[in-house]
Amino acid sequence: MIVNLQSDGWEIIYHRAHALLAAQIAGHWQTDQTTNRRYETVAAISHHDDLEKEWEGDQLTEAGAPLDFTLERENSLSQLRRLADEALYRGRWVALLISMHLCFLNQSKQNTDADIAAFIKEQYQRQQQWRHDLNVSKDEAIAAYDFMRWCDRLSLILCQHQVPAGGRKLEIITDYEGQSYTIFQSPSDSLAIEPWPFITDECCVSVDACYLDQLQFDSNDALKQALQKAPRHVITWSFSRASSAR
Repeated sequence: MIVNLQSDGWEIIYHRAHALLAAQIAGHWQTDQTTNRRYETVAAISHHDDLEKEWEGDQLTEAGAPLDFTLERENSLSQLRRLADEALYRGRWVALLISMHLCFLNQSKQNTDADIAAFIKEQYQRQQQWRHDLNVSKDEAIAAYDFMRWCDRLSLILCQHQVPAGGRKLEIITDYEGQSYTIFQSPSDSLAIEPWPFITDECCVSVDACYLDQLQFDSNDALKQALQKAPRHVITWSFSRASSAR
């Protein structure tokens, strides 16, 4: 889960809610710049974090605070395999993008972890077979995954409240063609992205968040019970094309 410290407690955004926010972002993208498999791609974006189950396992720091995903233990190899395998139930295109995502997240470990290296090699072989079966080139697959990664990254920036103040720009990603996208606060207090990627000059996205006024918890069960009873609020972000926001 994504954990943000507030002056009066914690703001909690579940990872599946973050993934749904990423899918909302994808829905606003210019249709002529997305893959032909638009809806399948949005499905992959919406389900790319299905490994995260905040209602299971250890979700507390040693100090008893809610555990942010950046501090969590790494997923086991069996968990990675399960997500890769279960994605295939939604179709080969979704499985292809989820597989590429798992390889991207774990590529830095393949030189030090033989099991991860074998897993990534296996995924590359599966990706090659799926591209062949679907008549998709490697460049087309990379472009589609870049789109997925772009939406995922922007969603995380929003959920973690990382947009800088004062109009300073933050890079979202640089895609495989070398195009860099940045986000910043416009003078009208809406958010702007350069170059503008969306189909309309203005749009809004939102996510559900839980709010806890208790800073520490004695057990995971106590945290989970508090989260079940916690008030929820919708966080909304408004985007405007920079030229129309001034």
